[in-house]
Amino acid sequence: QMQLVNSGGGLVQAGGSLRLSCVASGGSLSRYFVGWSRQATGKGRETVAPISWDPRDTNYVDSVKGRFTVSRDNAKNAVYLQLNSLKPEDTAVYSCYAGTPGNEYWGQGTQVTVSS
Repeated sequence: QMQLVNSGGGLVQAGGSLRLSCVASGGSLSRYFVGWSRQATGKGRETVAPISWDPRDTNYVDSVKGRFTVSRDNAKNAVYLQLNSLKPEDTAVYSCYAGTPGNEYWGQGTQVTVSS
């Protein structure tokens, strides 16, 4: 059973940056379509940045385009999310995932809080 461990969240001022990491154990991320989602308090989960098996094939929700960058390193069995120019509305629990809807693995989530 593959496990995903998230890290890198924290409290940052608006305009700041964070780098989130997701490291897998018990399986190879290279076999999976992976990405990041987030869930703010009182809101539904939102897919933020998926990335396919080809690390050049990325996508972003409109609200983070130009500010967030998703990447994967199959040699390190990891996926990353660089968050720049953070805004208070980016405050949420961020989780990585691997797989396809209905057949996914999830990280435990890491809190990102952006103060104004």
